[in-house]
Amino acid sequence: MPIKPFIKRLLILRYKYISQKNFVFLLAMLIGLLSGLVSVTIKNITYGIQWVLEHFVIVSQNSMYFILPIFGLGLVYLFVKYVSKQKIEHAIPSILFSLSKKDGLIKRSKMYLPLITAPLTAGFGGSVGLLGPAIASASAVSSNIGQLFHVDRKTRTLLIGCAAAGAIASIFQSPIAAIIFAVEVFSLDLTFASLLPLLIASVSSVLTSYFFVGNGVLFTYNITTPFALKDTLFLIVLGIGTGIASIYFSKMYFAVYTFFERFKTSGQKLIVGGLAIGVMLYFIPPLYGEGFGFINDLLDGNHLHALGQTPFDDYLDNIWVVIALLFGITIFKAIAMTTTLAAGGAGGIIIPTMMMGSALGNVVAKIINNIGLGFQVSETNFTLLGMAGLIAGVLHAPLTAIFLIAEITGGYQLFVPLMITVSMSFIITKNAVEHTIYTKELAEKGELLTHDKDQSVLTLMKLDSVIERDFTILNPEMSLGEMLHEGVSKSSRNLFPVVDENEFLVGIILLDDIRTVMFDQTLYETTSVETFMHNPPDYIYYENDSMKEVMRKFQDTGAWNLPVIKKGNYYGFVSKSKLLTAYRRELINFTS
Repeated sequence: MPIKPFIKRLLILRYKYISQKNFVFLLAMLIGLLSGLVSVTIKNITYGIQWVLEHFVIVSQNSMYFILPIFGLGLVYLFVKYVSKQKIEHAIPSILFSLSKKDGLIKRSKMYLPLITAPLTAGFGGSVGLLGPAIASASAVSSNIGQLFHVDRKTRTLLIGCAAAGAIASIFQSPIAAIIFAVEVFSLDLTFASLLPLLIASVSSVLTSYFFVGNGVLFTYNITTPFALKDTLFLIVLGIGTGIASIYFSKMYFAVYTFFERFKTSGQKLIVGGLAIGVMLYFIPPLYGEGFGFINDLLDGNHLHALGQTPFDDYLDNIWVVIALLFGITIFKAIAMTTTLAAGGAGGIIIPTMMMGSALGNVVAKIINNIGLGFQVSETNFTLLGMAGLIAGVLHAPLTAIFLIAEITGGYQLFVPLMITVSMSFIITKNAVEHTIYTKELAEKGELLTHDKDQSVLTLMKLDSVIERDFTILNPEMSLGEMLHEGVSKSSRNLFPVVDENEFLVGIILLDDIRTVMFDQTLYETTSVETFMHNPPDYIYYENDSMKEVMRKFQDTGAWNLPVIKKGNYYGFVSKSKLLTAYRRELINFTS
């Protein structure tokens, strides 16, 4: 049976027998299953590439680290240039942009492109994670399913949140943290109407993961050292440290991207980035790939295996050398990850953030234990707490950090330490860095959805929907008589834009400006439009002004109409009445 008639029959049956609420539940279950499948697929492709390299290429020798990242980035470059012909986009920011400015519509190609580019990047040693690409692919699947079944924008947004939750639940097997992530990062309303679909998607995705890969967990760790009150001060210190590291992570991310912008071609970026990653991997092998093995080694207390073979192996009997190397991983993980992305690779930042946090937490614990003051803390506990602190700081997602680590450890024994560390990290980072790596560019353009309903409604509104163009245009050389016969008599408006031969707006005329002279025929030929025109209170710039800026200009000027300038020329007007009407309509749709 052809696809379209089949879908049409399904839609007819759906409208007849299934309520909207139950239909959303069914879609959430389907998307959860598919998100789990996407996550399993992207992991298996990556691990397959790594298995081939381990068995057919001697990657245990540090010399090979110099070659593999360049080779992987080269394959991504060739694929993008000759096959996909689509620029690689960062997963979460591109989804957030789709939600705010594209009504949650994502291209079909985004369903499979991350499944190719991300494994090629990470499988060959790129220092990136797979969670971001998995979320991107699952979100594209969700968006296109929503389009297939003709759901509205609000439902499509919820389903994309379900996809993100499903991907995280599948990879970490942590459904609660997955739900909270969708709420914190995608700014979903935590209501019963959204909570239940998110829960269904998360559970469905976890079950999919169990079906394909069993019930094995990423991190094998059971808490043996409970929280002690005497550790509170050290937890605060760790929170401060992870907060500072989160600020460093964000600053370094944008600094590396700024550095790579000086290279004009993708080929130059590839060569410079590949060589830089190769050098870092030669001296710090744990930077290779995602870093799950490194985290598990630290949780097992085996820091020597976590460090691998380095040029400093002869000095590892000295604990301070170990601490220095682990701190080096903390510093260079952010650089290696961003270099991989800036050089043309594809991947995510969440798992590298966790690796960086695990190294920092372990470093802080080792310093406390070896500083000679008689203090003793659990290094494995601090490894987990460091991960939570970095997640909270870098992603501005404190609740996600707390519940993710709590679920990973299989209990809530670390709940109080998590709250202390995460809250300190989040407070420090939030005060220093207003927006995350995901949201900074969107926020600067006024394209970011937040939990602030007013702000979100303005973000969702489109300038085109409130621009009016049915105004009679006047020329500055027209006489008063011509203006009255050709303009005023034929227009239902009381506002007239004055435009020169280059379509540049030189002024406006209100009916009130000529009301006292419009019947004085002695002025019909002796005065011109230029005599009566004046500048508008302000201008709306089509390419640059967000709806928030448009609303501010109306508030500051007190005007009822403002002209729109597009590419330097007159384009139309926005009226306050139409703007407020559109705002009220959007607010009703957003909150209903």
